[in-house]
Amino acid sequence: MNQQIPANPIHRWEWLKYQLRSQGSSLRKLSDELGVTDNAVQLAKYTPYPRMERAIAKKLGFTPQAIWPERWNHDGTPCRERPNRAEKQNDTICEQDSGSNAITHRQMVREA
Repeated sequence: MNQQIPANPIHRWEWLKYQLRSQGSSLRKLSDELGVTDNAVQLAKYTPYPRMERAIAKKLGFTPQAIWPERWNHDGTPCRERPNRAEKQNDTICEQDSGSNAITHRQMVREA
């Protein structure tokens, strides 16, 4: 497999699709394996989506930070505009996001 990951996001996306096809897979097959819609996987092209980025990278045998260095920190955590937003992975909240905005929001609604 070609290890040269393009820096240009448009070329990178085409490269990702090519790499998946070369393994006998596709974005559609990946969405079926994950049990999500086709659009969920496609969103990773346009916006940071850690769960999908992890799944694509794992399928290709890379780390997400190798494919999307502008979206991931060197320690393997996603760069987030909303750092307190809970990220679900395998239906559990990640350890790093123990203070979820959703919990705070629910508490505020109950008090109002």
